[in-house]
Amino acid sequence: MKYRLILLVIVMLSFFLIVFVRIYTLQISRGELYKVLAEGANLNFKFQTERGEILFRNGEKLATNISVPCLIVESKKLVNNKEAIKKLGEILNLSENEILEKLTSSSFVILKRKLSKEETEQIKNLKIPGIIITKEKIRYYPYGKLAANVVGFVNSEGRGQYGLEEFYEPILKETKSIKTTLDYNIQKKAENILEKAKELLNIEGGQIIVMNPFNGEIYALANYPSFDPNNYENENMELFKNGATQKLFEPGSIFKPLTIAAAIEEGKITPETKYVDEGFVKIGGWTITNFENKIWGERTMTEVLAWSINTGAVFVEKKLGHDLFLKYLEKFGIFEKTGVDLPEIYSENKELKRGYEINFATAAFGQGVEVTPIQAARALAVIANGGYKIEPHLLLNKESKKERIISKNTAETVTKMLIEAVENGYGKRAKIDKYYIAGKTGTSQIPFASLGIPQKGYSDKTWQSFVSWFPAFDPKFLILIKLDNPEAISAGVSTTSLAKELIEYLLTFYQIPPDYE
Repeated sequence: MKYRLILLVIVMLSFFLIVFVRIYTLQISRGELYKVLAEGANLNFKFQTERGEILFRNGEKLATNISVPCLIVESKKLVNNKEAIKKLGEILNLSENEILEKLTSSSFVILKRKLSKEETEQIKNLKIPGIIITKEKIRYYPYGKLAANVVGFVNSEGRGQYGLEEFYEPILKETKSIKTTLDYNIQKKAENILEKAKELLNIEGGQIIVMNPFNGEIYALANYPSFDPNNYENENMELFKNGATQKLFEPGSIFKPLTIAAAIEEGKITPETKYVDEGFVKIGGWTITNFENKIWGERTMTEVLAWSINTGAVFVEKKLGHDLFLKYLEKFGIFEKTGVDLPEIYSENKELKRGYEINFATAAFGQGVEVTPIQAARALAVIANGGYKIEPHLLLNKESKKERIISKNTAETVTKMLIEAVENGYGKRAKIDKYYIAGKTGTSQIPFASLGIPQKGYSDKTWQSFVSWFPAFDPKFLILIKLDNPEAISAGVSTTSLAKELIEYLLTFYQIPPDYE
């Protein structure tokens, strides 16, 4: 009985404490604000509501909620008080006209959100009638620009815009938190590498994807340039788009492994199949050449990948046939969304499907076919994981769909060919001692249309990319690096060194043992 009485007293005290705190909040702490709301005032603003948090895979907070001071003014008590308007303008760094313009819009207006501590104290000291300083719950991103294009932001009306905030809006607005597959350390490293690319290569933009090729978990999705979701109001809207899922590019020679894999799967070629390169291929009135107009002579299919020979890819596509080529591109997911849990676009590649000979030829080496970086990563993951098309995703513990596209034998064969591309080909700057690294470089010209120029054909600007998985025969990671117009002659110069830095970091950080001594 004694313990029951003690428990009852504790419960009752707790209840009264909760009631007291609630009354204090309603009548004292935010009393003036609730009075305004209760009177049904003509308000032209809406407060944000509590949302579920967004977390990195190890629990760090990518998006959370905080309370900040907010300044509300009663227009009729302030509109004719020129002295008060002048003083507020000095504190808030607003002109008198800006304040008056806001005051005429409604009976009660938010004059400024996110007041600083200094601003709050100065305004309180003014003791102006009609001034309400209250607490507003807002969305807060503790790491600022980190993963900004992945997370998106919440607008002034409390709705998720872009990224995870938009995609998972129905869940987050119900105050349910989500844990993502993003690894804080990998994301930070990937973004640092893009910053380095800006410094060394003066890139105009770029993306890095790091994912698990077997289950589709995305460890990093880095974009450059980025923005701060805590202060997005004056930014260019193009910055908000996630370049990995919302911007198309022509992948260039990282596409060649798909062409090779399809032909090997259909028994049209083997790694040892030879052909003679004359340095060019004529198709109608078009002439296709190799990088730097090189003439390679007799070469194997392995060498076609290692030295990224364009005419070799055209040879393979002809052996495969246009219908089968299109069929495999469809199977690899080139004409559909990936299903990633982010706002996403894709291209139907109508020009390629029209069936012109030149379009099939250039598509064989990744020119004239449009994909997003996440589409390219998913397609190449088919080779990395032994033949399955998977679903890239950011929600931790989400079950990924799997569909067999090519045989395990074909996937392993192409992987061996891509190891050669790193050991002795254009990808050799990404080589790391004691590890087998599969990799492929890609350099493609940027169409005028992609630059917003109403003109047919291609500019002198390039996209340069590198895809890799490692350790090659039991890959823990697949990475894709894509740079927009770096100051470098090709991806073999620009992306491979960056890739090596990222690969070394991942191997070391996760203590992945060597393949051989």
